[in-house]
Amino acid sequence: MNIRNICIIAHVDHGKTTLVDHLLRQSGTFSERAQLEDRVMDSMDLERERGITIQAKNAAIQYKDYRINIVDTPGHSDFGGEVERILGMVDGAVLLVDAAEGPLPQTRFVLQKALERGHRIILCVNKVDRPECSDGLRTKEVVNQAFDLFIDLGASEEQAEFPIVYACARHGWCTTNPEEVPDLISGAKKGSLQPLYDLIVETIAPPKPGSEDSFQMAVANLGWSDFVGRLAIGRIMSGSLAVGQRAYRFGVNEKGEPVTEGFNVTKLFRYAGLQQVEVKELGAGDVGVVGGSENFQIGDTVGGAENTARMPRIEVNKPTLGMIFSVNTAPFSGRDGDAVQSRKLRERLLREVRHNVAVRFEETSSPDQFRILGRGELQFAILIEQMRREGSEFMVGRPEVLIRQGPNGKEEPLERATLDLPEEFASDVTRMFQERKGLLMSYEAIGTHSGPGGSQNRARLEFDIPTRGLLGMRTKYLTATKGEGLFSSQMTGYTDWKGEMLHRANGALIADRDGFATEYALLNLDDRGLMFIKPGVEVYEGMIIGEFNKENDLNVNPVREKKLTNVRAAGSDHYQALKGTRDMTLERCIEWIEQDEWIEVTPQNIRMRKKVLKQNQRSIVRRSDDE
Repeated sequence: MNIRNICIIAHVDHGKTTLVDHLLRQSGTFSERAQLEDRVMDSMDLERERGITIQAKNAAIQYKDYRINIVDTPGHSDFGGEVERILGMVDGAVLLVDAAEGPLPQTRFVLQKALERGHRIILCVNKVDRPECSDGLRTKEVVNQAFDLFIDLGASEEQAEFPIVYACARHGWCTTNPEEVPDLISGAKKGSLQPLYDLIVETIAPPKPGSEDSFQMAVANLGWSDFVGRLAIGRIMSGSLAVGQRAYRFGVNEKGEPVTEGFNVTKLFRYAGLQQVEVKELGAGDVGVVGGSENFQIGDTVGGAENTARMPRIEVNKPTLGMIFSVNTAPFSGRDGDAVQSRKLRERLLREVRHNVAVRFEETSSPDQFRILGRGELQFAILIEQMRREGSEFMVGRPEVLIRQGPNGKEEPLERATLDLPEEFASDVTRMFQERKGLLMSYEAIGTHSGPGGSQNRARLEFDIPTRGLLGMRTKYLTATKGEGLFSSQMTGYTDWKGEMLHRANGALIADRDGFATEYALLNLDDRGLMFIKPGVEVYEGMIIGEFNKENDLNVNPVREKKLTNVRAAGSDHYQALKGTRDMTLERCIEWIEQDEWIEVTPQNIRMRKKVLKQNQRSIVRRSDDE
């Protein structure tokens, strides 16, 4: 059988998963009667809830005499490590670009990684049915921008001669002829994804056999079976492997030292649609699944002989942020979750590191605290949310950028932030980014687009800004643009330390005692700031209950009750409502907290607190810091 191995790459929300959905449907992978949900590849609850792909997924379709192995990859820059490790499994890629938005920062990142691998690329200009593209001019402009990006990234002559398809993944059609787009949009002509199938078969080279005589496979992903245990997923470079055969795992231990483990192959699988189908043998060129060892790790080499050559381990871009994970020491510890011990916390974090090549684990001076290094706030938020849903209780601190020493002193990560927003907000947003040490690199009017409020003139701004400046910026940006702005960023390197930077302008309202918050107390505090809690919520001393409207912190009594008296004034008991409360989601908490604060995470609750709970002790610590 002829095999093609491809991945789907793009910036976030440009339509990767929707395209894969229709590729699976139209290939006959599913029966006509099968009831399928949209975004069928997004199997995680968090992926469906957030509408983004978090983990790379494998699938396989049958087209004529070809089996096409497809990998759907995340589009968000925080999960770029997933893209990097997957590119070694494939021989080519389909690059999706939004017909209105054009290439964005993550487009540059994933394309650069694919070109460095020497992969052929098929350009898929998606969402050509958007109103902004009705005359076809914007679509042509996007194709030209994509070509410029290929050249800018050093594409070879062959890579720069990329085929193009114009698609509407939402409706499951594409064409290589842009003149057919109006008829396909109107329904005058019925379309399908057959042109893309044909391009994949014609453009992407079949897998080349490796130089090894014996079986050789690089482990790019891990799976789990209740019957088999841990599974290794990867591209078979050479040879073949049969069930019952003796095989070898070439990996590293916790110290990074090479280790070799022999094991007997218990099960073998390959993909058919979204399912893993059991087979007796796997051969070169295919994407397969191997069971037999509980110690498989991403980056391992699985060999059919003891002298099989080790393949280079997967290398990804280094992390830019660090976050402390701590045992929960708050007064309510142990009420909601089971996994509260430091041993369980450590084991869970190490398990994450084994599955995610973009994450690093570090010990700290405290046996109850561990440091996780990653790419971005969203990556941390996803990990924290997964852990709390598993029943863990713990605390996390504010993300901190990873500083390095350069020839001129301290250096910090630098990012290129791309903003797509209505022009009327451009000046306010520019000032907001400049306050965070951002430098405006380009300003481009990108025409009139349809938005929630009707047609609007939009602009695209690019800033070079330290990663520090982006912490907590996403929510502020969406607020400043009334939810109509698009925001993306990509690390470009390191720059000299830009000095101190204001993170939060307002202080915290802190509970000064234990109890249940009362409506009477919160109403009396209403003019002091914005509340994070509602009446009836149990609080403890040192817990943050709101944002003070001044820059310093303020200790308050949120449990105060109205004194009962026989003297009653006319109108004294009329109902008063709180001006409002802010729902502090996990992402908002991560953006909001300062260095002297924790986020307390449990299966049922997310709270914020001071690291030092007692008011008098905080005063002592503050005075010592001033001295």
